[in-house]
Amino acid sequence: MNVRRSAAVLAAVVAIGAATPAAADTSPSPSPALPSALYGDTDPQYDGVWRQSLALLAQHRVDVEPSKAAVDWLTGQQCADGSFAPYRADTAEACGAKTMVDTNQTAAAVQALAALGGHDDVTKKAVGWLKSVQNKDGGWGYTAGGASDTNSTSVVVGALAAAGDRPAEVKKDGKSPYDALLTLALPCEGDGAGAFAFQPDKKGGLVANADATAAGVLGALGAGLAAGPGKGEASSCEKPGTPEQAAANGAAYLTDALAENGHLTSALAGAEDQPDFGNTADAVVALAAQGSGEQAAKSLSWLEKNAADWAAQSGPAAYAQLIFAAHATGADPRDFGGTDLVERLGATGPAAEKATEAKADEKKDEESDSGLGVWWFVGVCLVAGIGIGFLISGRKKQQP
Repeated sequence: MNVRRSAAVLAAVVAIGAATPAAADTSPSPSPALPSALYGDTDPQYDGVWRQSLALLAQHRVDVEPSKAAVDWLTGQQCADGSFAPYRADTAEACGAKTMVDTNQTAAAVQALAALGGHDDVTKKAVGWLKSVQNKDGGWGYTAGGASDTNSTSVVVGALAAAGDRPAEVKKDGKSPYDALLTLALPCEGDGAGAFAFQPDKKGGLVANADATAAGVLGALGAGLAAGPGKGEASSCEKPGTPEQAAANGAAYLTDALAENGHLTSALAGAEDQPDFGNTADAVVALAAQGSGEQAAKSLSWLEKNAADWAAQSGPAAYAQLIFAAHATGADPRDFGGTDLVERLGATGPAAEKATEAKADEKKDEESDSGLGVWWFVGVCLVAGIGIGFLISGRKKQQP
């Protein structure tokens, strides 16, 4: 989500803005080799675990068995206390006080590994750490102890649900994640009615944020990043007294925001007129999960026509977001406006397990053999008697 990416960009800017030696070496320094098991070829310092988790979750969602090396890389990034940092180049070195772990990378890893299965020891430790850093208002900030925000709280809710916990029962001082989300939901009067704020502003007020709203809808529904279609209905804004109503209100806000041209616009300074592809994809998933399928389908259509170049430039997490949007709306991610998102995602990292391809071929052979067997049986019956032939033909017509 763009709030996380913006935080990463800000951190990079801060680092660049540090004092430089008077006689700095202007020759280009060699880039450190990235792990072959890592998806993407950009610096993973701020998003390595995040993009790896989304890539694995998206592949699982489309029935592709990810590379074992890619999964092992992700599990190997975990710190002893269960948390995840964005990227640890040397995992032989234990995590310390200076290791920048955060809730978002940790929660994304939980969602991916829980979906893949067989990693209960990793996810249990990760969930334990997330619970240990829950804020007194029931929510989570990006880092442990940071003020709760809608995006972080929502991605943790998705992790809790994926790991088999009931988010409503995960409480700190009697407050659950849903209590935190409701405090960040805007009322139905005034600007941004029904939306979610990222955090309260300096004066304690709430300002609508489309990115936070897409996250908040999923969080309020107890859904994860790769949520499927829901059964709710679009409704007008009402007092957000329950998580379900807050989700409906948020979906109504997103519907209005998307109605004019099918996409959200960037909230970054100087980019007001630029489409925000990532947030639009997240909004599609949120709308579909809440049951607002009509607007979700319209915005997905816009993404199919316009998002290919953005995904190619942005890398694995972007392809994953589009796959999630396609899955949530019932579209084919292998023919997304003429682009095979599954193939493109796979090309950004290690090859999927060959066992998956072998299983697919085996399934096709079984289907082929089954088809031949049916026709052989029909032929025998026709030879045996016209009446039996008609009987079998009639039965075959009744089959779905």
